[in-house]
Amino acid sequence: MNRRIHRQDHPGLLDEEDLWQRRDEPAVRRELTERFLPYAKSIAIRYRGEAESLDDLIQIASLGLVNAIDRYDPERGLPFLAFASPTIHGELKRHFRDRVSAIRVPRGIYERIGRLESVERDLSGELDRSASLTEVAAAMDCPVEQVLEAKEAVRTRHAIGLASAESEEEASLEDVLGSEDPGYERIEEKMLLTEALEALEQDDREIVILRYREELSQSQIAERIGCSQMHVSRKLRKIFDSLNEELVEEKSEKESRQLSHSV
Repeated sequence: MNRRIHRQDHPGLLDEEDLWQRRDEPAVRRELTERFLPYAKSIAIRYRGEAESLDDLIQIASLGLVNAIDRYDPERGLPFLAFASPTIHGELKRHFRDRVSAIRVPRGIYERIGRLESVERDLSGELDRSASLTEVAAAMDCPVEQVLEAKEAVRTRHAIGLASAESEEEASLEDVLGSEDPGYERIEEKMLLTEALEALEQDDREIVILRYREELSQSQIAERIGCSQMHVSRKLRKIFDSLNEELVEEKSEKESRQLSHSV
């Protein structure tokens, strides 16, 4: 017994106008997506370059297509492709602007980057060689300066990691650019010295302050605190021996803790 095929039961047989009327049905939404997916792919191809794989771009373009299907109002009289085109382009441009690039550059330059890569690829195929700046600018209908600006933006879109190197034999950027700052060690020593000074008895701390902050001589200090210059000299020597011993011990303990954390 032959079964009669009804167009209403097969979204693939429906006219576009009927599809929009039944857009909320899952099967109809799939048909709309599949029917216009080749158009979304054709837009994604225009953005193909070194920054992103074509599969990723098609996925982004497909997302833009689905958004356009959700928002399209056929009663406005605008053809769907005319409505979907800016939505898909916008999704792709937003992806490049917000996710691909490590450095944010003006929106107009991003749009120019997409055209630049597409034009260079097309001209290379036509000319069987790399196109000159003048040829690229003519094809893009813009000044050579704007082509150079877009090329510079392409080079700066992706930051190079400090640990990266072109080969195992070559030094990484972190090995070449910079060195260990000795200032860090001096800061640590100053912090340790401050702690050690604060631990001194009041009389000993006063002698150190008079000698090195107020820059008094030993004789002047002796006169100030009411003792002999010899007493001040012995006192300073004793204080410094104690501070030096404490600093060495404190630094050794800190290095031991750092070594244990790194293991």
